[in-house]
Amino acid sequence: MKRVFSGVQPSGVLTLGNYLGAIKNFVRVQNEYECFFCVVDLHALTVPQEPLILRQNVRQTAALFLAAGIDPAKATIFVQSRVSAHAELAWLLQCLTGFGELGRMTQFKEKSQGKESFSAGLYTYPTLMAADILLYDAEYVPVGEDQKQHLELTRDLAQRFNRRYGELLVVPEPMIGKVGARIMALDDPTAKMSKSSPTPASYISMLDSPEIITKKLKRAVTDAGTEVRYDPEEKAGVSNLLSILSLCSGKTIPQLEAEFTGKGYGHLKIAAAEAVIAELAPIQQRYQDIMTGGGLEEILDQGSNKAASIAAPALFRVQQAMGL
Repeated sequence: MKRVFSGVQPSGVLTLGNYLGAIKNFVRVQNEYECFFCVVDLHALTVPQEPLILRQNVRQTAALFLAAGIDPAKATIFVQSRVSAHAELAWLLQCLTGFGELGRMTQFKEKSQGKESFSAGLYTYPTLMAADILLYDAEYVPVGEDQKQHLELTRDLAQRFNRRYGELLVVPEPMIGKVGARIMALDDPTAKMSKSSPTPASYISMLDSPEIITKKLKRAVTDAGTEVRYDPEEKAGVSNLLSILSLCSGKTIPQLEAEFTGKGYGHLKIAAAEAVIAELAPIQQRYQDIMTGGGLEEILDQGSNKAASIAAPALFRVQQAMGL
């Protein structure tokens, strides 16, 4: 089976955007590929973290992986920091990366904008992401549009390494869904829904209650019109709601456009809320069972051991090729 790698940062409670844009896809591809799904806690350190909260978020993220349907019998679930090869390979890749390449990364520009200071880790973040992927010879990487630039750098670094030292690294391909690859913020449909947003109304948490979900979606920004039509350029807010409803209900965008012909945005928002609640309810119940029961640490230990057994020899091959 071909290999897939992807990771999610434990920098807060996972959002509906994380679920629809990534985790739901993880559940699907675990039946088609050999999958490695990582809680990338080293990435979370690019901005200040409270240690106790970070540890809690790591467990919470892993539990939501399981609750959403990722099966540890089919996919490897592990914590990034428990596999030291990630940090070691990241340094080696930094030595192959141009300063200008990192400076052109859109996410770095966005996250550093307006800040008087930021960590070197925020700047070199993409090389750690490259190490995450290249350690596992991953052919495919499920990524959102916002991470596609980082994956292009990963591909460039793999090709650069192979030209200098021999064909040792697999050059990965992106796996991006047409709809749902990027769920947008409810209060600003031109920005990605983010768990790090300071405005809770901008996102739906995977653990939000039905009442909160309904309240947030009723207040979602749309436009001054009345037509329910998928047009991300002209009707970004309505298109975002249609994407959410489509992914939660299983109906296609054209089906939903026909269904809401002659109906206002209020009907669309209520339907989206009902679909989201129905989608998240069983996940929330399984999550509570996982967090109150046992077995989570054992799953993470087993996953991290398996990941390390693959990453260590991959790192060794790179070290030898580079003269170490």
